[in-house]
Amino acid sequence: MPDLSYRADTPEIMDDFDLPPVEINPVLEGLGKMNALFGGHKHILSSLKKLPIQNGYSISDWGCGGGDTLIAIAKWAKGQQMHLTLNGVDAAPAAVNYARQQAMDYSNINFTQSDVIDQAYLIKPADVIICSLFTHHFDDERWVKLIQNMQASAQKGIIITDLHRHWLLYHAIVFITHVFTRNAMAQNDGPLSVKRGFKRHELLALLKKAQIDNFKLTWRWPFRWELIIYKS
Repeated sequence: MPDLSYRADTPEIMDDFDLPPVEINPVLEGLGKMNALFGGHKHILSSLKKLPIQNGYSISDWGCGGGDTLIAIAKWAKGQQMHLTLNGVDAAPAAVNYARQQAMDYSNINFTQSDVIDQAYLIKPADVIICSLFTHHFDDERWVKLIQNMQASAQKGIIITDLHRHWLLYHAIVFITHVFTRNAMAQNDGPLSVKRGFKRHELLALLKKAQIDNFKLTWRWPFRWELIIYKS
């Protein structure tokens, strides 16, 4: 049993922005399926309704990976007869290329290759910034910088979902990644992601360091934190 009393700082394999498509594409495909299966897309859509979003809004997904969350939003918005401008941001060229291929049929989805920490100036401001299962990739100092960059770029609000560091989730991810896939990156990064996840008091302390005080932090099943930051 790993020590989950503190956040791990070991880099994930996926943190290498230069990974070739042959390595990252299968993982992005798997993550997209897991987001659909375990409610990741539903969580984001539920949070968007709470903000709430309006017709004509722009939404930027920082750390968009394979673009599956934006595609889910586009499908939902179409059903609501709502027009949204959607932009995905990722630092990995292979991830951006994969996402563009997946979203070819959606004219309102575009992608930007950019580092959200050091190249945030390259990212167009948006009404709402979303970030799904991404912020755990950053140590505390860079997490604060990430949130400050989002705060400067978002016009209406920010929605973040990420992992609750918990022993039950850890063992569930170990089981899932070893039974349902043989991909070495998934088997390494899945459990490590949980070890890099958050406890409530840690998130509250980080938000204080980032000087964020207008927010709502809620626990969601399965072992997810939902953080909504309001700009007004």
